[in-house]
Amino acid sequence: MLGGGAAGFFGAIACAEANPNLQVILLEKTGKLLSKVRISGGGRCNVTHSCESAAQLVAHYPRGSKQLKSAFQQFGVAETITWFAQRGVALKTEADGRMFPTTDSSETIAQALEDAARKAGVRIVTNISVDEIQPLPTGSFSLNLSGSGAAKFGDTLLASRLLIATGGNPKSTNYDWLRALGHTIAEPVPSLFTFNVPNSPLSELMGVSVPHARVVLAGEKLQYEGPLLVTHWGVSGPAVLKLSAWGARRLSELGYVGTALVNWIPTFTEETLRPWLQQFRQENGKKTVAANPQFGLPQRLWRNLTEQAGIGPELRWSDVPAKAQNRLLELLLRSPLAVRGKTTYKEEFVTCGGVSLAEIDLKTMQSRRVPGLYFAGEVLDIDGITGGFNFQAAWTTGFLAGRAMAEPQLVAV
Repeated sequence: MLGGGAAGFFGAIACAEANPNLQVILLEKTGKLLSKVRISGGGRCNVTHSCESAAQLVAHYPRGSKQLKSAFQQFGVAETITWFAQRGVALKTEADGRMFPTTDSSETIAQALEDAARKAGVRIVTNISVDEIQPLPTGSFSLNLSGSGAAKFGDTLLASRLLIATGGNPKSTNYDWLRALGHTIAEPVPSLFTFNVPNSPLSELMGVSVPHARVVLAGEKLQYEGPLLVTHWGVSGPAVLKLSAWGARRLSELGYVGTALVNWIPTFTEETLRPWLQQFRQENGKKTVAANPQFGLPQRLWRNLTEQAGIGPELRWSDVPAKAQNRLLELLLRSPLAVRGKTTYKEEFVTCGGVSLAEIDLKTMQSRRVPGLYFAGEVLDIDGITGGFNFQAAWTTGFLAGRAMAEPQLVAV
């Protein structure tokens, strides 16, 4: 198994548990195992998402949704919950559907995976690079090795079957070794990122959040609703992250430059907000506008919007000029933010692109081009929105690949 992340570990464990007679070896290029698991969810690890069916689950994957349905029917959310429970890890569901270990510690998940791998007899080797993979006429593979860990094997390792679970990478050249094996690569671009807004009118509102906003990319058919967070560099939160996932390719084409329009009160439209404001003004004419936030918006945000609309801090509703009221309406429904670039969400990154799914048997995760070669996780052209969906894809594809590799062979790596 190549790759000491979520998919690689899951594949190794599934393979070793299904056939204890196999010698299963997990190779990791760096000295760190499960690094993404450990930083996920702010150190809590968002393991999966509460979805009752495969059909419900696939709706959260911008790439791979249709192809993953049968895979999720074999190993989905319920199976993931059971898998961890059988290894002493209980999961809990939060109000938004995200699922975390009850310990609220990603270390719980990482330790469970490492313990399960060692218990199953998986041999784990770190600081070892695979520089070349040569398919042999016998159907097995010869791996040319380097790094300090290579001393355990010499320069070459033979494997009867091979799982590639090396994760995603935004640099196209990092997939050249997979192209050399005959696979087509969907051009990789970043997904799940926040928007940089260098000259943001909200720059003084760092830390302000709104539980329900709509973000629209002006001139495009891209929009998403959800919580939104104002940061010192621009805007973040699920609404932005999910929009970036669905629009990953288009945003890349645009060079991450455009105008994001934020609707702070998406339950309203212009047709419903205008009469609401008129009636509120008639009934509350003596109240100062800036000091009395409406629609449940945070005080700092409301004051900022009124300032942008040209409404002074002491101005009462009855004295607001029509032009300023129209400007406030526009800002509530379509606050323009000039996006100039992106920022990786915390220390996590997700890649849109990878090995083409048309070349993979999604029942076993085996290559249709190279018999005995399997793929799992983000190295495939699969990515989900934020909320535990990328880990679920890793568990599912890793499990299916590992189980399919478990037929008696000399060595599975």
